[in-house]
Amino acid sequence: MTQPSPKADLLRYLQDGRDSLLWKLDGLSEYDIRRPMTPTGTNLLGLVKHVAGVELGYFGDTFGRPFFDGEPPSWWYTRDPELNSDMWATADESRDDIVRLYHQAWEHSDSTIAMLPLDATGRVPWWPEERSEVTLNHILVRVISDTQRHAGHADILRELIDGSVGYLRNNDSLPPGDQAWWQDYRSRLERVAREADKS
Repeated sequence: MTQPSPKADLLRYLQDGRDSLLWKLDGLSEYDIRRPMTPTGTNLLGLVKHVAGVELGYFGDTFGRPFFDGEPPSWWYTRDPELNSDMWATADESRDDIVRLYHQAWEHSDSTIAMLPLDATGRVPWWPEERSEVTLNHILVRVISDTQRHAGHADILRELIDGSVGYLRNNDSLPPGDQAWWQDYRSRLERVAREADKS
């Protein structure tokens, strides 16, 4: 049996994170995908916009393959953007626009990954000069970590919005249990937490 290459393994984990993050938007209203769900404003569509920018920056600009022809958008990393502007979508930026940008980012990233060896070097333009030189392998691991982290955020946000849970559309990675089982489970955890707090 042929083993996948290290690059193929890394790309598979990146794609899993991408897919997990995107399906959290399915079936929700414009309000629900944009509304801030935490005190720091975390929202589903903003997470997708952010990871699209992460991929385009790290797999594009870092390796001399910028995605934008001419002037990048105002929220772009190499500009002086409004603080946190990559973490939310304006009213003029539609869900379709952001999702399309993310799919384009995948294509651009995958092309960079296919074209370069894992030990290829690049420079991250928005990092301090003394540590800006990186390898493709380093960037792949970094972007996988960032994407999976934000997929976890999206999983929690979606559960708070409508109770939908799970890692991937066809693989929720959860133990089997109906609504009553989960309610009992949650109640048990609440009891244990209160007991621990008293001791």
